[in-house]
Amino acid sequence: MRIILLSFIFCLSSLFLFAQKKNDAYKLAIRKASAPIEIDGSIDDAGWQDTDVATNFFMVLPMDTSFAKVRTDVHMTYDDKNLYLIAVCYHALPGPYYVESLRRDFAFGKNDNFLLFMDPFDDQTNGFSFGSNAAGAQWDGTMYEGGKVDLSWDNKWTSVVRNYEDKWIFEAAIPFKSIRYKKGITQWGINFSRLDLKTTEKSSWAPVPRQFPTASLAYTGILDWDQPPPEAGANISVIPYVLGGVSKDYATDAPNEYRRDAGVDAKIAVTSSLNLDLTVNPDFSQVDVDRQVTNLDRFELFFPERRQFFLENGDLFTNFGYASIRPFFSRRIGLGVPIHFGARLSGKLNKDWRLGVMDMQTGKVGDIGLPAQNFAVVALQRRVFARSNIGILMVNKESLNYTSRTDSTKPNYTSYNRNIGLEYNLASSNNLWTGKALLLKSFSPGIDGNDFVHAANLQYSSRKWLINWQHEYVGRNYNAEVGYVPRQGYIKVNPQISYLFFPKSKHILSHGPQLMAFQIYNESFKKTDFQAYLAYIFTFRSQSKLTGWVANDYQKLLVPFDPTRFTGDTLARGTQHRWKSFGVDYISKPQSVFTYAFSSRYGGYYANGSRLNITSELGYRFQPYVSITLSSSYNYISLPEPWKQTTFWLLGPRLDVTMTNTLFFTAFVQYNEQLKNVNLNTRLQWRYKPASDLFIVYTDNYLPAPLSVKNRALVIKLTYWWNI
Repeated sequence: MRIILLSFIFCLSSLFLFAQKKNDAYKLAIRKASAPIEIDGSIDDAGWQDTDVATNFFMVLPMDTSFAKVRTDVHMTYDDKNLYLIAVCYHALPGPYYVESLRRDFAFGKNDNFLLFMDPFDDQTNGFSFGSNAAGAQWDGTMYEGGKVDLSWDNKWTSVVRNYEDKWIFEAAIPFKSIRYKKGITQWGINFSRLDLKTTEKSSWAPVPRQFPTASLAYTGILDWDQPPPEAGANISVIPYVLGGVSKDYATDAPNEYRRDAGVDAKIAVTSSLNLDLTVNPDFSQVDVDRQVTNLDRFELFFPERRQFFLENGDLFTNFGYASIRPFFSRRIGLGVPIHFGARLSGKLNKDWRLGVMDMQTGKVGDIGLPAQNFAVVALQRRVFARSNIGILMVNKESLNYTSRTDSTKPNYTSYNRNIGLEYNLASSNNLWTGKALLLKSFSPGIDGNDFVHAANLQYSSRKWLINWQHEYVGRNYNAEVGYVPRQGYIKVNPQISYLFFPKSKHILSHGPQLMAFQIYNESFKKTDFQAYLAYIFTFRSQSKLTGWVANDYQKLLVPFDPTRFTGDTLARGTQHRWKSFGVDYISKPQSVFTYAFSSRYGGYYANGSRLNITSELGYRFQPYVSITLSSSYNYISLPEPWKQTTFWLLGPRLDVTMTNTLFFTAFVQYNEQLKNVNLNTRLQWRYKPASDLFIVYTDNYLPAPLSVKNRALVIKLTYWWNI
């Protein structure tokens, strides 16, 4: 109760953390185009000649105390259908640009790029991002939590990049139908970001402190419209697909299994800022395969959602809570079972209110005894003060035609599982203070008591200091069957502090210590876990980074556990384990065509054993068409009987070939010795029209020794984005 009281005091104290928006003085006037705009990468069109220019960018990195050395000029205009932007990105040094490839949604730090961040709701929290690298690869995503970008979102827009001797130019047309915005307002939040790897300079039009991303909506300037943006009109998109495929399970020597499927998604703009998504018989075979990791943790790992249907305004649902306390996790829906249909209404009701309502229906799987299930989620969010909000979430999972289970060989399920939650998200106007306070309760048949969650954190981020306090309580009976909560029955406290020095050095940009600790107790307040972690971090002006660290760990096992997650032999419940470890991490500068990164760990382990781990990633690019990466992880574990010495590898070579910015080929191999599996995934994607694709996906799974096929599959899928 004391912890809960402190959290509410923290919420009340946030009343004093708000002020006027920081960059109101930076305004770019936008007027209706005086002549047609052709998207060709040239600023000579008559329609651009009478537009205002955003120039004199500010440096963000390496330092935020001066104007940018690399010149960038930006113009914007519009007509009845599209918002237009052209960015003229001048070179400061001779030589070629740096890009990874022509692949969409590139890695920000490894590409010369220009990005637009816009807040069409003027709430400093939600928005959209569009941009390109210097070779023409597109970037688009939805913005949430005031400065994060979800690049899994994909929509219909066009752009061209043209390279000149002294500059490169990015020109884009963004249909009003592809974005959501508040009807009738004449001022949007706006900022532009430029990364030039030759000078290692990151800059923005409206100044942003170096400790924050240039995507931070707390620091946007103003896009000042001459009149309210035009209404998008009837805004209905229908996205059908047809699919054919064949698969074979060689392990059981079953005959070939053929697939002939069709389905459809639809997007209906209820208002200019509220969208209805519908889906019937969706298929997600074209989604990128998950990147495997070595799991030596006692709890389940998290893999992010990549399916398009769940992404727009997805933060309303999936960002409720913390990384390890998510009452809703959309990947629980359709996990190994078919989704028959679904609907989702999400977006802004007005400047202060956001709404999300989703309902999904899955089918019955008779061979494993799983019934049809319905998943319903409601999220409501109310903005308070300048950038904070209060949110409510309700989740209901219902098994249809439920019968109690007695066969232990079949998957277990309950007749229902429900969650309700309340959270307060703090974000001060200058973004120096952020935090969250959270309450959750679950409802499951036969469970009463110890089924709620409380957690809170408060973080201060200045140029030199980062200070964070977080605590969590998860009851032993708390149950989120449609969420991600890998651990129950604990109390956790987790302080963190770091400091940066900025020396006058030609090579070192900053350096400083980072100290973090966490302690976990059971509900009787007896300690079960502890870690103290001390690191020292060097960031170089070339953007490479070196980290050295030491750690001290204690763990008391609450259930039997195999420390190799490989042999099947387990340590007993209640045994206590202490060890010390240290390591070094390094990330090379992104400007080179050959890049590398590695992390290492050596020290004690369970049962007075030892563990060595070396993880690396090597990359080489023949820009802009071919990118080759090899990721690897090696573990050597030495333990007493019965484990002795255990070694295993995880290898993941990947080939990306981008013939154009609309034609991509990816081949990804994963050899996982821990799981005794070799996986091959290849995907050819042709974007023959904006947001319309042809996919050819081929997958293989092998036993590593002897190398023999377990199963393989081929899928061909065609989608078409049709605007009505």
